[in-house]
Amino acid sequence: MLNIKELGSKLGLNPADWAEKDIAETELGWVPGHPIPNDPLRWGQSFREGSEETLRNTQMRRNLGYATGKIRTKRNTRVEEMPDWEALRESASNIKRTVAANWVELLEQFEANVTAKGGVVHWARDADEANRIVYDLVKAKGVDEVVKVKSMATQEINLNEYLGERGIQAWETDLAEMIVQLSEDMPSHVVVPAIHRNRAEVKAIFEARMDDAGELTHEPRVLAMAARAHLRKKFLSAKVAISGANIGVAETGTVAIYESEGNGRMCLTLPETLITVMGIEKLVPHFQDIEVFSQLLPRSATGERMNPYTSFWTGVTEGDGPQEFHLILMDNGRTNVLHDPVGREALKCIRCAACMNICPVYRVTGGHAYNSVYPGPIGAILTPQLLGATDRKDPASTLPFASTLCGACYDVCPVKINIPDILVHLRHKYAEANRGGIPDKWDIGMKATSKIMRSGKAMEAAGKAVTTGRVAAGKDRKIGYLPLPVAKDWTRARDIPAPPAQSFRDWWHEEGCCGGKGSEGCCGGHEGGAR
Repeated sequence: MLNIKELGSKLGLNPADWAEKDIAETELGWVPGHPIPNDPLRWGQSFREGSEETLRNTQMRRNLGYATGKIRTKRNTRVEEMPDWEALRESASNIKRTVAANWVELLEQFEANVTAKGGVVHWARDADEANRIVYDLVKAKGVDEVVKVKSMATQEINLNEYLGERGIQAWETDLAEMIVQLSEDMPSHVVVPAIHRNRAEVKAIFEARMDDAGELTHEPRVLAMAARAHLRKKFLSAKVAISGANIGVAETGTVAIYESEGNGRMCLTLPETLITVMGIEKLVPHFQDIEVFSQLLPRSATGERMNPYTSFWTGVTEGDGPQEFHLILMDNGRTNVLHDPVGREALKCIRCAACMNICPVYRVTGGHAYNSVYPGPIGAILTPQLLGATDRKDPASTLPFASTLCGACYDVCPVKINIPDILVHLRHKYAEANRGGIPDKWDIGMKATSKIMRSGKAMEAAGKAVTTGRVAAGKDRKIGYLPLPVAKDWTRARDIPAPPAQSFRDWWHEEGCCGGKGSEGCCGGHEGGAR
């Protein structure tokens, strides 16, 4: 494990300087000494607890703000070039809905076509089954090392740790994943797992954990070349490679990987055996559907017109590439998500992370605050559903509340997942699942409020009382703090706008309902207010 003092020394800092230079133990990502969590979907903290830690990490927040800003700008530029962008989004959304409506038939078709082309299909109900299948396949080859293509599916099931405990070293070959692996960190972003790191931190990690790092500088090219040299020998010696999948085509049995560095291409062509772990939601019905996603994914994920390395393979071809191909189709909670007619929209996700780059919550708290390998808005709706988390004691159940419901995630989603609607739906499920027991302040507050809202006279009186708040608002027309039980929590992080000088009811009585005459009897009589 990378020691905090070692890393501080690599960064050129003395312990006495850390506080002054915003470098602290929690600001170097995953806290040194903490083990990788056993359940990557549920690390053990609620979002509120996690965010309280990450918000103190000023270096991470600077790194994240800079990186997400760059990606957003590039993405917007590329999208503006596309006159048919909204039509592409609609097409992708409909393709994914077709998959959900015909899931069983398409999976059976996919399995048949993969098998017909020389591949071997395995089915895994959960993470344990998927890990066990991979381990048995690798063990049968008599090797103790494998190379890996970046994969959220294998990250979701803790495959690297599972293999490591059984004597098999899995080498991540994606640069960002390698940074995370070398620092014994956890990913904080779906596309750029090490987005919370800067150049100085990467240099320090390489020097501390990479035996053949050589002389390094902070220059990205120098760091990338060091990683390239380190991985080259792994590519050339590996007998087995493990990958995920971006797309599986039911019509042809084809599997696709989209990546930016070429490391995936090396893993998919050089080893003798290829094992692919694929979530069963990654299907599309027809080969032509790839045209739509190949335009949406690179622009949404990295702001590129075309993905640098897009690899397709269909079964096994004699004398070309791996001569043994195993495909593990993994459920791990996905069929449970399908049962929810509202929440199932989350299964359309193509893992582009556009929602993370735009989200005002993610951009300040970072991915580790979500305590799941799926952070950000998509993680807030996907993780609780995969786990079936609704109990208030389950930290994953708090994720739907990690949002301002601003709607920006829906606007940028290339497959039009209405994340805000699903967040509200999951909040409702959480509330219903936790009814009863000792009422908390929210239960009491809502009960009291409902009595006022049921009465026209009570609402009018409340409106008149609220206008007195203009005195508390002061010259800047804002109320910065209220001591009431609910308002205290609300105003701890927000200002409340000053109430208007005149309530709507009074304005309606004077100007609206009776043409400004304000006569007695209008609105059913001013006494008691408009109904």
